[in-house]
Amino acid sequence: MKVFVQIPCYNEEHTLEQTIKDIPRKIPGVDQVLILVSDDGSTDGTIEKAKELGVDYIVTHRRNMGLARNFQSAVEACLHLGADIIVNTDGDNQYRGDHIPRLVKPILDGEADFVVGCRDIKGHEEFSPIKKSLQLLGSRAVSLLSNTNIPDATSGFRAFHRDAAMQLNVLNRFSYTIETLIQAGNSDVRVGYAQIGVNKKTRESRLFKSIPEFVSRQLSTMLRMFLFYSPVKFFAALTSVCFILAFLFGLRVIYHAYFIPPEDWTIKIGTLAISGIFTILGFFTMTMGVIGSNLASTRQMLTKMQVQMRHEALSKKLPPSLHIIDCAKEREKNRKV
Repeated sequence: MKVFVQIPCYNEEHTLEQTIKDIPRKIPGVDQVLILVSDDGSTDGTIEKAKELGVDYIVTHRRNMGLARNFQSAVEACLHLGADIIVNTDGDNQYRGDHIPRLVKPILDGEADFVVGCRDIKGHEEFSPIKKSLQLLGSRAVSLLSNTNIPDATSGFRAFHRDAAMQLNVLNRFSYTIETLIQAGNSDVRVGYAQIGVNKKTRESRLFKSIPEFVSRQLSTMLRMFLFYSPVKFFAALTSVCFILAFLFGLRVIYHAYFIPPEDWTIKIGTLAISGIFTILGFFTMTMGVIGSNLASTRQMLTKMQVQMRHEALSKKLPPSLHIIDCAKEREKNRKV
């Protein structure tokens, strides 16, 4: 049983040391714990620092790809290197590395395939009241969209079983947390959570500049993923609203036609036109729902094909389309020289 702890990094030279030191190298029920750093085009000494700290593997990118793409690259590398369980943590030492066994245990016990490390949002000393409220409200919304019950949906501290990681496909460049959670919750992946602790903040977030920016981006991701996985619900709701409005405006026209003398009519053409517009919109959204349903079915088939292709590629040990540095071999080579 191999557990890979992946650390997506971008200019984390000064925080990486404590992050790696806190990662346990022995976990009950696990044969081997390996550390992989995925460097997202850092311009400081992150790669050199990682080698100095004795990590096992480093994934390098020529330019900055963004957190979501960097996360996906790290997952692909871990799968290629034979990971049975993948744990993702942050390079800024936000999450407590000694709590990794809490994430891994439900997977080892066969209780879950995807485990999110949930912070105590209400008791988080560094969160303002507004941020706490937004975190709790957002997590509740994501839980509804993903058919799960995760108190801290934006936590990046999480563990995946190999089979669950095979199904991940991050399309967003901003972040992976909400997207992968909604993906997992709408598939056959068993999603759970574990309570974890955090360390004191070492720096401000580089992911977003303000809370409004963060909220707008996350709302955009939630809407897009809802359309991906529940297009029928979304367009059925719009269709219902359009037909109800068309019906109400139509009733007003009928009422004037039968109960109000023609000389007292104040509206005729305008109300009728509005009713017709909402009727057309209703049929349009209904059509979009049918198309969305077919696309969702196609997406499910493509996901299954993707998983099969990944299994075949890994069984044949095909080289991944990314650069992986085997630090152990590099150190052994340097010792011989």
